[in-house]
Amino acid sequence: MIDLDAVVSLRAVATQGSVVAAAAALGYTPSAVSQQVKRLERETGVALLERVGRGVVLTDAGSRLVVASSPILADLERLRADLQHAAGEDARVVGEIRVAAFSTVVRGLVTPVLAELAARHPDLRLPLRESEPWETIALVASGQRDLGVVHRWGGVALAMPDHLIATPLFTDVADVILPRDHPLADRTVLHPAELADERWVATFEATICRQWLRRLFDGVPNAPRIVHESMEFQNHLELARAGLAVALVPRLGRGELGPDLVAIPTAEPASTRDVLAIHRRTQADSPALQVALDALVACAGEAPFRSESPDAVAGRGEHAD
Repeated sequence: MIDLDAVVSLRAVATQGSVVAAAAALGYTPSAVSQQVKRLERETGVALLERVGRGVVLTDAGSRLVVASSPILADLERLRADLQHAAGEDARVVGEIRVAAFSTVVRGLVTPVLAELAARHPDLRLPLRESEPWETIALVASGQRDLGVVHRWGGVALAMPDHLIATPLFTDVADVILPRDHPLADRTVLHPAELADERWVATFEATICRQWLRRLFDGVPNAPRIVHESMEFQNHLELARAGLAVALVPRLGRGELGPDLVAIPTAEPASTRDVLAIHRRTQADSPALQVALDALVACAGEAPFRSESPDAVAGRGEHAD
């Protein structure tokens, strides 16, 4: 009998590219993943991984097993959802929904939702992993996470596999953050050309936020001039507060700016990103998944950080977040 948990570990190695990365994605230790794969090799009688340099790759047999197991695991997922659904609406919501989300939505939306769900459904487990949108899509698509929250900036592609369902949550807006004594701090909106000579702080090169900042300056030579890099938007605010850089910071999870900073929207089209929840089609009838998704949608509908007009934001000064 093939151990399906071990198959999931092998799939994780295939999608993540290494035993260590697979272990991190699954919440196991690398030793546990290695032991599961070795047990699977004993059960099947064939080698499933082979060493290449310091890493490992799937053998042909390992690749065939991963491909062949996908519909089986999907059928089991549908069966689990059907059984839970058949238990009736009054049954306790139990089980585990593994969540992946990007950092600012963890702070601004997901954390209060998880707290609410823990109080309402104590038998529902919701382990959380922070990840970039591309990684979240891969984790959910491969079955390593069940529910993801991703963002999609206008003009930056975010490929979505056909077997995933995306549910819109809200539109977030990013404003230019300036020290209050900056020469542009009294503007209602800012145009990219006005910011061409500024020193910027940005997230790392491979991130969607960094790509969007670059897209904002399409057609403006030699801009943006990025001199500082940080993955934490709070650090962006502190660098702006010190007069060392300006920043493009989303309102989601931003917190109060205080008296030293102002937030000014960019000219139309504004810097916006759509925030989406994603899950696999095979889980569409899962009561546990639906409860978690409904809670995200409800909280997003009440959130104060949703998109507002540029005039409304500029009129609030330091309270623009």
